[in-house]
Amino acid sequence: MKASSWGSASPTSPSHEVSISTNGVAIAIMIRFIGQSKQTDPALADYSRSMPITPDTKNWTWVLERPCAECGFDSSAVAFADVPDLVRSNAISWAEVLERENVTERPDSETWSALEYSAHVRDVFRIFKVRLEQMLEFDDPRFENWDQDATAEVERYNDQDPATVASELSDAAAEVANAFETVPEGSRQRRGLRSDGSAFTVESLAAYFIHDPIHHLHDVSA
Repeated sequence: MKASSWGSASPTSPSHEVSISTNGVAIAIMIRFIGQSKQTDPALADYSRSMPITPDTKNWTWVLERPCAECGFDSSAVAFADVPDLVRSNAISWAEVLERENVTERPDSETWSALEYSAHVRDVFRIFKVRLEQMLEFDDPRFENWDQDATAEVERYNDQDPATVASELSDAAAEVANAFETVPEGSRQRRGLRSDGSAFTVESLAAYFIHDPIHHLHDVSA
């Protein structure tokens, strides 16, 4: 299963909404599925039946305090300056994953295919770039929950072209790596707020963020 992420791509203020979708579906549209039954939405019914994924409801912010027992990565030991190169290295590995012949095969009924994980990581790169930009531009932006399962269904991750996903993931990785690399040192303590009101800084956002794509490489390698 996937690791959960902090919030949506955009703060709660409607004036700051952005779209990160490959197929033109805005985050604002994807958020409307939160708390709804995906099985009753006619636009998703057929795809949902083919994707009986159990949503991951775990709070993964503990990765800021100790190594991940599943993938072994220790976000707490990562220096902020190391995050950009970790992103770039990670993106190279995903390009190799997307060359697999069985990239659309799901290992079981509760686990994404390698293609679905790849598309998710691409969108994680895009969303965290936006979050970082919002934290640098606005004071204490609040990020609502991002329903990643709804996104996978709306965007039909497993129907996307692997070569296109590979190219988009590479581009998104380069952009988010550059975004973190160019953060002024004096801005690393700027804050953002989770949907529950708890605060995080640019530094802790980076440490939390980098665990996600690394963890998912473990998911597709297990």
